[in-house]
Amino acid sequence: MSNNRLVTPRKLSGFMELSPDKQVVFDDMIDKIKKVFKQNCFMPIDTPVLELSEILLAKSGGSIDKEVYYFKKGDTDICMRYDLTVPLARYVAMNSENLIFPFKRYQIGKVYRGERAQKGRFREFYQCDADIIGNETLPIPADAECINLIDKTFKELGIAHITHISNRNVLFGLCEALSYREKTTDILVILDKINKIGRDNAKDELLKLGVKEKDAATLIDITLKSGDFDKILSEVDSLTDNECFQKGISELKELSSLIKVMNIGNCVLDLGIIRGQNYYTGTVFEAVVPEHPEFGTVCGGGRYDNLAGYFTEKKLPGVGMSIGLTRLFDLLDNNDMLPKHPLSSTELAIIPLGDTLNKCFELCAFFKEAGIRCEVNYSERSFKAKLKEANKKEIPFILIVGEDEVAKAQFNLKNMTTGEQFTLSKEECLKKINATR
Repeated sequence: MSNNRLVTPRKLSGFMELSPDKQVVFDDMIDKIKKVFKQNCFMPIDTPVLELSEILLAKSGGSIDKEVYYFKKGDTDICMRYDLTVPLARYVAMNSENLIFPFKRYQIGKVYRGERAQKGRFREFYQCDADIIGNETLPIPADAECINLIDKTFKELGIAHITHISNRNVLFGLCEALSYREKTTDILVILDKINKIGRDNAKDELLKLGVKEKDAATLIDITLKSGDFDKILSEVDSLTDNECFQKGISELKELSSLIKVMNIGNCVLDLGIIRGQNYYTGTVFEAVVPEHPEFGTVCGGGRYDNLAGYFTEKKLPGVGMSIGLTRLFDLLDNNDMLPKHPLSSTELAIIPLGDTLNKCFELCAFFKEAGIRCEVNYSERSFKAKLKEANKKEIPFILIVGEDEVAKAQFNLKNMTTGEQFTLSKEECLKKINATR
C-alpha cells in the first residue's frame, strides 16, 4: 500500500484508552469493587449494550434524546444503553416471576452517551451499579445496605470519602406545607444548585418564582443544614407536621439508627442533597472526596418507588448506588493519586545463552506451574539489551540459562532490585523468588 493511502491512526474523543500499566490498575479497581459487592451478597447480571429503542426510550416517551446513540438495522430501531438502570428495569420486569425478592444485583459495564466530550465527561464509560429491588415493599434497611456498600467499596479502593445523605420527602413535604406544592420541582432545582450560586442568588431566584421572603429563608436554612444526624433531626423535627415531611424525618431516623449498628463510617446528614433525577422518591446520597471537592460527586444513588413502571403493572420499589468508574479513574490519574504499577506483570524473565532455548521453555513451564508469572525472552537481541529491557519493565528477577548452567542444573538467578546474584537449582530459585512475594 502506498504511503498516501495510509489512514492516520486516531480515536474518537470522549473514549478512554489506557496504557497496559494503567489498565492493570483500572482492572484491579474493578476487581476490588466486585469483591465488595460479592461479600455483601449481591449477584451479578450482564445486560446487552444494545436495546430496542422503545425499551430504552420508554421514560422519555419515545423521543430520542440528543445524547442517545440511535440507529436502525433493517426495520429495527436500536439504541446503545446510556445507563444500567433502564436495562435493569427491563430485566426485572421480564424475569420477576423467577426472581427471589428482595433481588440484590450488581452490574459493571460500559454505557454510552453522545454528549460533547470535555474534561471529566466521556462518551463511553464504565458504571458500577448495585441495586436492591423489592416486590411491592422494600424496608429502609435496604437503603442502609447501599450506603454500607459505598463505605466498604471506597475503603477497599483506599479512597477517603464522605457520604452525604438526605431524604427528598423532607423538602417535598416542606414545600407542600408552605403551600408551594405546584412549584416544588422548580424550587428544588434552585435549592439543588445553592452551593454553586450561593445563598443570596438562591433567595433571589426563589422570590422571582413567587416564594415569600420568609418561606425562602426557611427553605434555604434547611437546605444548608449538614452534619450530625441526631442534632439536625432534632432541630427540624417540629418544623411542620406535614405527612410527607414527617415520613422523610422518620425514615432518616431509622436510617441513622441502622448506620450506627452497622458501623458504617464517613456519613453525614445533608438536607441539601436532592439529586436531580425525578425518579428518586426517598433516601438520596452522594459520596465525595473531602480533600478534592473539585471532584464533585464520585458515587451517588437513592430510593425509587417503582423501578419498572414502564414495563409492568407490578410495583417494584428499589434502592441503588452507582460509581462512574471511568470518570473516577480519570480524576485520580490527573491528580497523581493512582497506585504505581510495574510496566509488566512478569515476575521472572528467563534469558537463554547459547543453544538453551528448549531448556528455557522447560524451566518456564516449571515456574508457571508453581504460580510464578514467567516468560522466556527469545528475541535475537544482545544479552545486555535483554537486561535493559527487564530493568525497564521492572521485572524483579531474571534467570540466566547458558549451556554450562544446563549441564550442571545450576542457574544464575539475579535479583534486579538488590543486584544480588545466586547460582541455584530450579527448586532453590523458586524458594528465593517466593520469599520476596
